[in-house]
Amino acid sequence: MNLSATRAQLSRRTEYTFKVNAELSRHGWLRLTPAYSLRLVEELLAAHAPTKRVIDPFCGTGTTALCAANRGHEVVTIDINPFLVWFTRAKTAQYSMKSIEEASIAGIEALELAVRRTVTPAAAPPMFNIERWWSPEALDFLRYLRAAIDQVAQPNTPSHDLLLVAFCRTLIELSNATFNHQSLSFNNKNRLKILFSDSESIIFQNNIYFVLRSAQENPPVNASVILADSRQFSKCVAGQFDLVITSPPYANRISYIRELRPYMYWLGFLKNSKEAGELDWAAIGGTWGSATSRLINWERAQDHFQSKQLDNVLGEIERYGAKSRKLIANYLAKYFDDLWTHFCELQSLLNYGAELHYIIGNSTFYGILVPTEQIVVDMLHRLGFSNVLQKPIRKRNSNKSLIEFDVTARWR
Repeated sequence: MNLSATRAQLSRRTEYTFKVNAELSRHGWLRLTPAYSLRLVEELLAAHAPTKRVIDPFCGTGTTALCAANRGHEVVTIDINPFLVWFTRAKTAQYSMKSIEEASIAGIEALELAVRRTVTPAAAPPMFNIERWWSPEALDFLRYLRAAIDQVAQPNTPSHDLLLVAFCRTLIELSNATFNHQSLSFNNKNRLKILFSDSESIIFQNNIYFVLRSAQENPPVNASVILADSRQFSKCVAGQFDLVITSPPYANRISYIRELRPYMYWLGFLKNSKEAGELDWAAIGGTWGSATSRLINWERAQDHFQSKQLDNVLGEIERYGAKSRKLIANYLAKYFDDLWTHFCELQSLLNYGAELHYIIGNSTFYGILVPTEQIVVDMLHRLGFSNVLQKPIRKRNSNKSLIEFDVTARWR
């Protein structure tokens, strides 16, 4: 495949690409943002039309940051995960037409290098059971493409960032992973290989177009995206805020580090399982790898969050749970202690009358309901927030007891 032929092929596929991705807004650059989350954030921001300072202490994939910037709000968002910080910065950055054109040309050149195998391939990431993720052919292509991107675009430049976003979309489309369950699973075959003989090239071409088209529509207001721990972030955030819209990790033991590891390993944010376990331990929520073993021996601090309701839940789990009941009890105690520390830290950053919206899901362990929303309401009352309410938003799945809530409050 030569350069001119690649350009022509990319041009012919432009219309097809936009049709394929028509249902995806720029908020879904990695297809990690559910549509209902996007709608909810847009509705909350629409109810606060005058320009305000917005903060999201749990950045995730940057939905609040991008929506708020689109509406002209000054917005700050925070996350402890360096990949999510990088990704949100890429999603919310302002790109000149020159940068987009450079990325387009660089993408064509990278694809040609990968297809011709005229670059030394990158090492395969040290992921456990990597053969479950990608077929040998797909893994081979991704290794060449990853190396080619570094060769045609200087790291930490707009072109490099945009191509890496397209690469991330490509690596997950070429994988055997499926995400139609609470956690990922594998179908043991590359679904897309059966569609086109040159599917890898086509997928990357499509993703380049989608990402560059999205980048042209980025908001004129930049979001401030900060790498920090939401339990101790007041020193790295300046000024006061009028509106908080966020969704902290749910108390369900799902590890976001585990779910994001394909991107994090390929882009170098993780180099081994030890780093993954350390980051998971530092975050609020999931336990995975070495973080799980550390949790067994974890003990609550003397000044931990005091809650009779939480104590009752922990007691039920320790009495009636299965073999891992002590682990689950420790997990929940640490989860709520971490949230309490976060809320204590948040107070100093709020203007008088600031409004909070925390999207929170309850959970069950061994059939025992954990009323996360009620415990959070109790926390906010104790800290002096007013108008504290919990509003059910939707059922999370077929389990009727699992519900998402919008917990709202005002500061003073």
